Formats: sequence, structure tokens, C-alpha cells
Amino acid sequence: MKLNTEEGLVRAVGVPGLTAGMINYTIGAGIFVLPALVAARVGGAAPLIYIICAALMALLVMCFADAGSRVSLSGGTYAYAEVAFGPFVGFIVATSLWFGANVLASAAVANVLMDTLAEISPAFGGGAVRGTLMILMYGLFAAINIRGVKIGSRMVQSVTLAKLTPLLVLIAFGLLAVNSKNLVWPGMPTSGEIARTTVILLFAFIGIESALTPSGEVRDPAKTVPRAVFSALVIVTLVYMALQFVAQGVLGPALATNTAAPLAATARSILGEGGQTLILVGTAISTFGYVAGDMLASPRGIYALGRDRLLPPVIGLVNDRFKTPHVAILVHAVLCAVFAVSGSFEALLVLAALATLIVYLICCAATIRLQRMNVRDEGTVPFRMPGGPVVPVVAIVVVVWLMASSTRQEFVAMGAMLVVETVLYLLMRARRVASPAT
Repeated sequence: MKLNTEEGLVRAVGVPGLTAGMINYTIGAGIFVLPALVAARVGGAAPLIYIICAALMALLVMCFADAGSRVSLSGGTYAYAEVAFGPFVGFIVATSLWFGANVLASAAVANVLMDTLAEISPAFGGGAVRGTLMILMYGLFAAINIRGVKIGSRMVQSVTLAKLTPLLVLIAFGLLAVNSKNLVWPGMPTSGEIARTTVILLFAFIGIESALTPSGEVRDPAKTVPRAVFSALVIVTLVYMALQFVAQGVLGPALATNTAAPLAATARSILGEGGQTLILVGTAISTFGYVAGDMLASPRGIYALGRDRLLPPVIGLVNDRFKTPHVAILVHAVLCAVFAVSGSFEALLVLAALATLIVYLICCAATIRLQRMNVRDEGTVPFRMPGGPVVPVVAIVVVVWLMASSTRQEFVAMGAMLVVETVLYLLMRARRVASPAT
């Protein structure tokens, strides 16, 4: 099956640019906190979880590489699912990814920001102050992005480098201060502990699929996408494992108790108060930048769904004065603020990871379907993954295993999300049939 690619888009993104975009999407605010949550569950066995998580991501990356080399349309995972299974499954992927990887993830990171500010000054630790600051922050970002995309874009660009600098500094000095006694293997965790901890850690790896959204502008996608995703995965995994190694090696058992700012506690042990301040400021900037970037990009996704009448058309409205999707921005900001105020970081990140796993599950199945349909761009040879359909099948089994570690409440929450998405799709389809666009 030959796929008609989009015309009018300039294919200018190569391997370095796509790899950098994936790293930027993936290395985010979560890694400033996750080392403590991983250590609290498996202690010195944390490297095992990173290896398992990286292995799973490698399977998923091969699926993304295969699908991305066949479907070089803007939309990434949404496009893969829609070409393979039709508009309903594509809608489920698009809305699940927006709600899980955007709304819930943003709300989780907002909690990290508040925890970090509380570490800097106890005045930010009160419940009322915390909730008020979250609401004001989302209100500010909504106002900025409604007034114009250039302002929001400049804010995001100004904080991108800031999130990487303190991490690299901590790794460089931390490797010299590691105590090998703190890295003693405590024994093999149970399969349930491994699965649950992997789901938690997966939050730190979410992002590679988001960077594939502009696939319609990638140069020679059959070669560029596979090379970029594997390069990004290797670099991200090495950075994450180095941070866990340093934190565990410096703090030992105390790492598990520093759930608010574990890397800041590590830096304090190595570099004193100056090091702690560097990491705290870096965490605050990174989390602030993450929420700012999410408020810039994510509303455009649901705006497109509203514009295409897959969501209520009001979401697809554009402000007459500022020429921005003001309703979509407001909807996204309100939902993020509600979940941020009402949830904790760990609970929100688990729900975000589970929603993303649903997307991954569908995309693995889509890879098999695209292979059988022999979907490809005109004149290109798709990426051929080792093992052919075996890889997506194994990836599906692993994803299901991870999802099985969910609690009953989490299953209910994910089920409710799918029900709401299905009802929305059916309502909007009925409305389009009743009053077709002219």
C-alpha cells in the first residue's frame, strides 16, 4: 500500500535535529525526583529497573521506527493508529496521549515545582499557598499563550538549556564522591515490585513519541527516524543511570527518604549548600519550563481536534484579536490546574504512565498491521526491525504485564477515560452525520 504524504511541508529535520528534539522532550522534570521513588521500592537494585525500562523502550522504539518509516505524516502516534485501524482508534490515541502525557504529566510536574519551592522556602509549603500558586501559574501561562505564540515560545526556549546544565554538573562531581558500600545489591525484587517500579520510572522516558509528531517535516524518514530514536534512547538512558548511580552511591539508604528533592540532597552532600541551591534552582527552572512548554504545545493538539470536529467545535475557535486557540488553551489550563491541586506527584505520574501505555499498546499493534498492509511512502524502503512482527508482539506482552500491576482504582480511572473518549467520538460522529460540513 503506497501512502500519499503531505505536500507543502519542507522536509528539513535530519538525524541530529530529531535526536535533539527527542532528548529535549524526554529529559524533563521527573528525573529530579524519580531516583528517590525508585530507591524506595528496590533500593540498590535500581539499575535493574533502568535496564528493564530501557529494554522496554528499545522494543517500543523499534515499533516507532518501523511505523514512522512507513507513515511519514504529521501526528506521530495518532497518524500511525489512524492509518492502521481507522479514525476511532486514532481518536483514542490522540486524546489518551493528550490527557495522559500532557494534562496528567503537567499536573504531576507542577507538584514537583511546588515541592521544590517549599525546599527553597517553607513559606511555599502550605496547602492553601500551594494550591493558589498552581492556579495562578496556569492562569498566567494561559494568558501569555492566548496573547500570542511568540511570547510562549520565547519563554520555553529560554529554559531549555537550564534543565540539563545542573544534571551534568551533578554527574561530573558526583562520580568522584560515590561510596561503593551504598551500591550493595539487596536481593532480587519480586516481579510485582519490578513491574510497579518500571511503570513509575517509565514517566521519565515518556517523550520520544511526542517528538515524532512533526514526521511530515523529517528528511528521509525511513533512515532518519530509526537512527534518531535509537540515539536518543541510548543518551537518555546513560544520563538517567548516571544520576541514579550518583544519588544512590552518595546518599545510600537516605536516598529513599528524600522524595521531595533527592538530587538536591545529593548535591548538598557533595558540594555543600551551593550545590544544593544549584540543583533546587535547576529543578525549579526545569519544572517551570516544562509546564510552560506544555501550555504552549498541548492546547494546539486539542485545538486541531476541535477544528476537525472530532471534539466540540468551540475548542477549535481562534481568538479574533490575538489569532490563538484561546478556548483550547483555557480548557487545557483548567484541567491541568484541577488535577495538579487535587493530586500528588506519584499518583499523577502513575496515571500518566498508564494512559501512555495504552497509546504504546495500540501503536505496537498498529506496527503489525502496517507491516501486513505493506504501508510505505512512494519510492522508499521502510525500516526493517530484527525479528519482524516478533518485536511488537513481545512489546505488547511486556506492556500488558506492566499494566497488570495497576491498582483497582487505577484500572477504573483508565476505564473511565476510555469510556469518555468513546462517548465523545460517537457524539461527534453523530453530529457530523446530522450536519455535514459545507
